[in-house]
Amino acid sequence: MRVAQIAPLTESVPPQLYGGTERVVAWLTDELVTMGHDVVLFASGDSQTRARLVPCSREALRLDPTAADPLPHAVLEIEKVRQHAAEFDVLHFHTDHLHLPVVRSLGDRTLTTLHGRLDLPDLLPLYCEFADVPLVSISDDQRKPMPPVNWLGTVHHGLPRDLFRAELDPRGGYLAFLGRISAEKRPDLAIDIAVRAGLPLKIFAKVDGADEAYFRSEVEPLLKHPLVEFMGEIGENEKQQALGNALAMLFPIDWPEPFGLVMIEAMACGTPVIAFRRGSVPEILEDGMTGFIVDDTDEAVAAVSRLAELDRAAIRRRFEERFTVERMARDYVQLYRQLCGRCGEHARTLPWRGPPVDEAKQLQPAHAAHRSETLRPFTTS
Repeated sequence: MRVAQIAPLTESVPPQLYGGTERVVAWLTDELVTMGHDVVLFASGDSQTRARLVPCSREALRLDPTAADPLPHAVLEIEKVRQHAAEFDVLHFHTDHLHLPVVRSLGDRTLTTLHGRLDLPDLLPLYCEFADVPLVSISDDQRKPMPPVNWLGTVHHGLPRDLFRAELDPRGGYLAFLGRISAEKRPDLAIDIAVRAGLPLKIFAKVDGADEAYFRSEVEPLLKHPLVEFMGEIGENEKQQALGNALAMLFPIDWPEPFGLVMIEAMACGTPVIAFRRGSVPEILEDGMTGFIVDDTDEAVAAVSRLAELDRAAIRRRFEERFTVERMARDYVQLYRQLCGRCGEHARTLPWRGPPVDEAKQLQPAHAAHRSETLRPFTTS
């Protein structure tokens, strides 16, 4: 099957640091290649992939000081996809709703995974208008605020089984908070839980410009407590130690989290999660097995004292049974075949031409010369 994966351009695929959507796209794309599918990835030019890469910006826009406005780059990416759409059996979008006006012209060969929250009032009229567009949710809970739309299915995220290893004897003696500093993630509650439990808390988190004021006013003053240590943003290679050596990961969210990738990253390390009963949490965690689902900080503090009841090896096994990239890719392939079945037969496939030589050179960042093999135009027989 010839599949196009269309990723956002804000981060590379996979991202160098924080970026859940782009990380999932990277894992899915590579696994589809492993399964034998012919995959083309539309993404930033500094992306790393086993698929054929079509660079749609020089580099991740967040890292490009010349990219003041991401919208023109995103529009150009969608136009490039449109120009080559007839060359694919399936076009899989991960770009929220920017591409919706062109989707209907592409027939029944598209699906869109919605990675973000859907309870925002501005989204209601949008999805009422595009109620026929095939959509995929990343949790059943994510669907709740939506009007009647064309849901193809729910596909929970999965990650490579060898990305992390189970740490059955954690040596850190601390609780962890991993993710993004924002009001809905409630790092202040994580601090409160750890302090009341009498355990150190390490905060591995990114501070976006939009959350800088919240960080300065609500979180930074709490970092003075001797049990609290702010570690900053970390990359993929540092997560093994950060999560694996933690007694537990705290996830005291105060919003309808669509999935929560950090929960399954912790599970892959054998690390239990103590999470508030919000959004997707009851779908991902199994209370008393892979962590504890609580309703307030009092219950969270009590849960910390029960961590010894949990079997870290069993947590890792549940990750392998439920949240691997192989399972995620199989789920998506089933949906791809569903789409093709709706058409009666596969879409007409044309030879993939790839970007013109001068276009590939123009988009390729100078520091990515070692990836020129990935970015060169290619042909197929």
